[in-house]
Amino acid sequence: MKRIGFLSFGHYQNVPGSLVHTAQDSLLQTIELAVAAEEIGVDGAYVRVHHFAPQFASPYPLLAAMAARTSRIELGTGVIDMRYENPLYAAEEAAITDLISNGRLQLGISRGSPETALRGYESFGYGPTEGETDADQARRHTAIFRAAIDGAGVARANPQVTGGMGGALAIEPQSPGLGQRIWWGSGTRATAKWTAEHGMNLMSSTLLTEDTGVPFDVLQAEQIQIFRDEWKEHGHDFEPRVSVSRSVIPLVSDADRAYFGLRGQVEGKDQVGHLDGGLARFGRSYIGEPDVIAAELAADAAVQAADTVLITVPNQLGVDYVAAQLESIVNHVAPGAGWR
Repeated sequence: MKRIGFLSFGHYQNVPGSLVHTAQDSLLQTIELAVAAEEIGVDGAYVRVHHFAPQFASPYPLLAAMAARTSRIELGTGVIDMRYENPLYAAEEAAITDLISNGRLQLGISRGSPETALRGYESFGYGPTEGETDADQARRHTAIFRAAIDGAGVARANPQVTGGMGGALAIEPQSPGLGQRIWWGSGTRATAKWTAEHGMNLMSSTLLTEDTGVPFDVLQAEQIQIFRDEWKEHGHDFEPRVSVSRSVIPLVSDADRAYFGLRGQVEGKDQVGHLDGGLARFGRSYIGEPDVIAAELAADAAVQAADTVLITVPNQLGVDYVAAQLESIVNHVAPGAGWR
C-alpha cells in the first residue's frame, strides 16, 4: 500500500475567487484540512515553506496545532530551507512538535528553491562562510541540526549552575526516533546519492534541476534507484522512505471541470525550462476522469518506485473543495493506480 499525503503551499491573497484572503485564513483552514484529510483516510498532511511570500513561513506552530487536532495522520514539511534556520532552535522546535504529535512528524528539509528575496537568508542573520556556497551553508546547518536532534552535546555546561558538573549539554527536549524521520529534498541524481550517504529519507518534488532528455518520471525513477543503491552501501540502521509529489486533479464535478478542464489539455505533459541558471524538467499534471488518471499514474515510473505520494492541492479554493478532491483521489484514483 502506498501512503498518500497532501502538500499545501498555503497561498493567500485577497482576490476574486480565492477563499483564502489572509494568512490567518490559510493557517486555520490548513488545520481544518488536516482534520478532514485524516477522516477521509489520507495518510499525511504536509506544508511547503517559503519566506518573504504570501505563503507558509515558520511551520512549527502550524504543525503543532495540526497535531493537537489529529491523532493518526503524519505531519510534515516539504521543505524547510535550512539556509534560514538557526539549527539548534530548529532542533528544539522540531522535538517539541514531534512530542506533541506523538512521533508523527516527517520533516523535509533542504537548500530550498529560488525565492522572491535575493539572499534573503542574510536578512535572517545567516550566510555562507568564506569559500562556501549557499548550498554548503544549508548542509552545514543541517549537520548541526541533525546532531542536536540525535542528542549530541552542543553547549558547555556551567559548573556554577550544574553543581560542578562539566561537559557538553544537549538540547532539550529530545524526541526519540525523530532522527529517522528527516527527509532531504533532492532535485538531482547527485544530491539523491548524497542524501543516502548521509542517512536521510528522500523527498523528490514535481521538478528536477537537471534534464537528460528522458521523460520526467523516468529521470526521477533513476534518481530514486541511485538513492536506494547508495543506501545499501552504508550501514544505516533503518529502512529509508521515498516520496514524490504530483499534481492530481480528478474531474468529478462540474466545478472540477470549470476550474481545471482546460488546464488538463495544457499541463498534461512535461515541461523543460530554466531554473537557478540551468535546465530543469518539470513533471506533468494528472488532470482528467479518475479512471484515466489512475491508469496514467500506474504507468508513472517514479510514482511506482516511491512509497509515498504527496498531492499538491489548490488551497485557495477552500477546505471543502480540497477535501472533496482528496476524497475522490482516495476512493477512485488510488485503487485504480494500485495504491490501495
